[in-house]
Amino acid sequence: MALTLPSSATSSTTNALAADARSLNALKYEAGQNSAQAAKEAAKQFESLFMRELIKSMREATMKSGLMDGAQGDLGTDLLDQQLSVSMSGAPGGLSEAIARQLSRQMGGADTTISAPSTLSLPGVTSRSAASTTPVATGPVPKGRDGFVQSLSATAERVAQDSGIPASFMLGQAGHETGWGKSEIKNADGSTSFNLFGIKAGKGWTGKVAEITTTEYINGKAQKVTAKFRAYDSYEDSFRDYARLIKESPRYEKAESVAQSGSAMAYASALQKAGYATDPEYAKKLSGAINSVLRTQRAQA
Repeated sequence: MALTLPSSATSSTTNALAADARSLNALKYEAGQNSAQAAKEAAKQFESLFMRELIKSMREATMKSGLMDGAQGDLGTDLLDQQLSVSMSGAPGGLSEAIARQLSRQMGGADTTISAPSTLSLPGVTSRSAASTTPVATGPVPKGRDGFVQSLSATAERVAQDSGIPASFMLGQAGHETGWGKSEIKNADGSTSFNLFGIKAGKGWTGKVAEITTTEYINGKAQKVTAKFRAYDSYEDSFRDYARLIKESPRYEKAESVAQSGSAMAYASALQKAGYATDPEYAKKLSGAINSVLRTQRAQA
């Protein structure tokens, strides 16, 4: 049954703590209408509750004068602290922004119910599927490291949750293989093949193929050769095929085991030793690309 609220209800939580039924119902209603706005408002409520407890702790640590002692004085002080905590919350660059980003990622990933303790609970607010709320890059991706990472981060995070391979490792390798989107493998008609990892189409591959001229190192010397590469329907298909290759191929067993270590060089070295690429400097170049992704993600956070 639909929840009907007065016209002013949807804005009531903006200037008040959701500690009463009216404010809480308004927040629930808003959550059902707009998950992004609900995450923002819930984040502000979290910050307000945190600030309220912080102010309360500060008051308890301060010596009382005796003038306002008593039940009525305590009630007035509590109401003042509540309003003060609300007015101090939601500032740009504050705690609520960090909480909102985390909530948005959760609501755009696996299906989970977001709930909070005490009065700030959002029963019935479930996340939408990643396909419906998270922008999906359909290609070509932006050229350049920052745009490349920003465009594909959500996809990489989804695959990382399923595979256990860090998103930064996959983004770094995809960026290195494609020159941060500048040298994607193209189909014969000029459209992208969505192949971000340079995975070739071997005898066992039954999917689409893109044939291009590429550089291979033979006996330590760079040479141009024509090779067939796998082609996909989306960048997410490319990420998932790469993760499947690393996890299921005995050839990359060492790489998979060191992926959880968090060491970019260890992972890149394991891939090179397994023969992922013929470039003798591959491990050094790949680890540098992964570390640059980590720096970019910190800057974009």
